[in-house]
Amino acid sequence: MLKLSWQEKLADNKGLPKIVPIEGKLSKRWGTGTVFVPAPRQVDALMKKVPKGKVTTINEIRTTLARQHGATIGCPVTTGIFAWIAAYAAEEAAAKGKVRITPYWRTLKAGGEINPKYPGGIAKQKAILESEGHEILKKGAKHIVADFENKQVKAELMLVGLQTAQSGWRKKNKIKIKKTKTSK
Repeated sequence: MLKLSWQEKLADNKGLPKIVPIEGKLSKRWGTGTVFVPAPRQVDALMKKVPKGKVTTINEIRTTLARQHGATIGCPVTTGIFAWIAAYAAEEAAAKGKVRITPYWRTLKAGGEINPKYPGGIAKQKAILESEGHEILKKGAKHIVADFENKQVKAELMLVGLQTAQSGWRKKNKIKIKKTKTSK
């Protein structure tokens, strides 16, 4: 069996997106309501909306997707994994000569932390972020974008134009958001 490329992993919808009830073990941590589980390209699409000089966080992407789809929360696990896949797919595209790639270095972990698992690790992202005008602070083992809260693209701005783009994406890929029933 051949190993999938990062681009192929990004394109694999995995039966997503879907909205599922928060229940069982999840309800102890997240309460009640629903969780939106995005498709990889939905996470990538929001990452692409972050302009030079700005940043966002995985949590802001989760909040944006949940709000867009009427769910209580966005899935923290899949959103993080799909951001990681988008980052490696971007580097794979760059290695093939593509100039405009997803600016994954602008998507931070909670608290403004640079994600050490992204391609090139902290050193590469730090250099790019500094070249875009950000100051990077070292706090213990973590590298934080200084004053990231004031440089963060908010959910409302990320949603501008995204609704139309995703509608076209859903039609092209014949995607419908699945809602599952709450079990009793």
